[in-house]
Order: sequence, then C-alpha cells, then structure tokens
Amino acid sequence: MLAARRTSTFTESVIREMTRIAQMHEAVNLAQGFPDFPMPEPLKDAACAAIQGNINQYAVTWGSANLRIAISEKYRRWYNMEVDPDREVTVTCGATEAMASVFMALMDPGDEVIVLEPFYENYGPDAILAGATPVFVPFERPNWTLDADRLRKAFNKRTKAIVVNTPHNPTGRVLTRAEMSLISELCLKYDVWAITDEIYEHIRYAGEHHVMATWPEMRERTITISGLSKTFSCTGWRLGYAIAPPAQTAPIRKVHDFLTVGAPAPLQAAGAVGLAFDADYFNHLALDYRARRHVLVEALTEAGFTFSVPEGAYYILADFSELSDLDDVTFAKWMTQEIGVATVPGSSFYHDRELGRKLVRFAFCKKFDTLRRAADRLAEVRQKA
Repeated sequence: MLAARRTSTFTESVIREMTRIAQMHEAVNLAQGFPDFPMPEPLKDAACAAIQGNINQYAVTWGSANLRIAISEKYRRWYNMEVDPDREVTVTCGATEAMASVFMALMDPGDEVIVLEPFYENYGPDAILAGATPVFVPFERPNWTLDADRLRKAFNKRTKAIVVNTPHNPTGRVLTRAEMSLISELCLKYDVWAITDEIYEHIRYAGEHHVMATWPEMRERTITISGLSKTFSCTGWRLGYAIAPPAQTAPIRKVHDFLTVGAPAPLQAAGAVGLAFDADYFNHLALDYRARRHVLVEALTEAGFTFSVPEGAYYILADFSELSDLDDVTFAKWMTQEIGVATVPGSSFYHDRELGRKLVRFAFCKKFDTLRRAADRLAEVRQKA
C-alpha cells in the first residue's frame, strides 16, 4: 500500500479546498473562517518589537512563561478559574494542534469519543489518528438543540471523552446551562473526559459562555482548548493552548513536543499583550461581529436560504433546499463559479454526509465591504438557480 489505512478514512479539508476554488474563480470567500481585516495594532507592534528584540530562538516547548502566565491570569479574571501556568498550560500551534495533541495523549485503540454533529471537520480525523472511534450524536434541527435521550444512549463503558464546542462551529449555537449540566452529569457518571473547544468564547450574541472546567467536580476531568486566532483576528499566527490537570498535561506536552516542538516565540510574546486587553476590547468584538452578522442574515434571507440565526461564532449554516435540487458539493461549487460567493458544503461537517446534503456554511468574519459585495451577488441566486 502507498499510505497507512487510517488516511483512507477521511478526506483533505473541504474548507481549505473551497478557498482554493474561490481563488480560482475570484469569488468572495465566505468559506474559510479567517478575517480579511487587520488584527489589533498593539499586537502587531508587540510582535515587531519581539522580532527586533531578537526573540528568534525556541521558546520553552510548552510555551513561554509570559504567555502561560497571561493565559492563567485571563482565566482567573474572566472565569474565576485558578490555573497553574507551570503545570497545567500547554501552548500549541493553534487550537487545532492542541486538539490533536490531546487526542493522541489521552486516547487508546478501542476508546470511543463522542462528537456532536455537525462538527468542525478536524474532530473525526483527530480521533482516528489517535486510534479511537468517533461516535456521532446529531443536534436536533431546526434550532440545533441537544436531544438528551440520544446523548445518554451514546455513553457507555468504552466512552473515553466527549468533544464540546461552544460557541459552536458551524451552527452558531451557544450551549445552555442545562445542556452543559447534562454533559457534566454524563461525564461524571461514566468517568469521561470533556474536551472543550472554546475558540469562539468571546464572539457571542446571545447566552453565556459556560466553561465546563468550572462545573462542580469537572475541573479534574476537563481539557480546555482555546487560542488567539479568532479573538484577535490572527489565524495565521497559530497560537492555541490546552489547559489540563497536571497528570494529563505531562503527556499532552510530550505529544506536542514531538509534533511541532513549539509555537513561534516572537508571536507568543505578542500574544501575552493581547490577553491583557481590558473588557472593552472583547465587548466591542462581539458588537462588531453582531453588525457583520446582520448584513449576511439579511442577504441570505432575501436570497431564499433558511437558517437559525447564530448565537455565537461567525458562521451561518443555511438550508438551500427551497432554491435548488443540487447536492451540497455541487451547489457550493456552482455558487462559487456562477454567483461568485464561496461557501462550504454542509456534508463536510457530518459523518453521514446525507445529513448535510442540503446545507452550506457561510462565514461572516469579513470586512463590511466584502459582505456587501457578497450580498449583491447573493441577490442573483433565485434568478440563476
């Protein structure tokens, strides 16, 4: 064989593929979730100062002391959560690498990992690469709520972990206190890890961000994953982190070391500056994205898509069944080529691809001019579909 069998069980990133197709057709890229506007000036200045200050060698493998302390202080300030920067924080090359490191550090062949779907496309392959088996539990449409009975049935003696992403990509759901409490109850009952992806924690329009590690008895069984990419519009900096109890941090750091050695040293120095921003920055971030959301919600509604308005993150997962009989992949490519707006096929967020065949995901982390240009093009969908 030319490749390991495990690689045949998943595809390349459909999201990144749609970006390449968008570039080919000069389409407005509402597929990949990266902002097309600048990041905050103080972080750029801090990165330049770090480079000019000759911070150009390896940082400590699991993160510079300044950044780990800044992460710890952030959790104390925002969530009243005490985190030991020396024994519980691992800085990684993005939250994506943090997730992969956690899976490989904690999972064994035969373990099961519950993944709520639709899901960010990395979770399934992460489980497979770690030798574990993903078990998928779908959110209930149309409002993407958790079905308590279905979730309970997914837990068993082989369950090792559940992945909890809130605010949620791609639906925009912000899980409620009741939903988080249900997950906590099941984790405690079955002795299961909660691996939480909280990368969109500061981008919310409704509800609260509930940190699972602050739930009663959950601190010692939660791995908290987040990063700077979305909060500071710097997806290319690749700065993420995992917070875990010391006994689990040790193997996570070992895996991280042999995967990437460490995240970029000068960018870590700058990241510590951003995490110290006051609440005004984070409040303004959410208000700014709310306004961007409004532009795309209006455009998609006028174009004839149906969807739930997102409560957080910066995506809209929209149903196009009233517009076209095409499947999602064909429709997304048609949108890119004929309408000039790139989206992500909904099936890429499901293990059973039929569940996403009438869905596409739009990202609104774009300049207002970009969103308005997309809106002008979307106005032609009804006519051309």
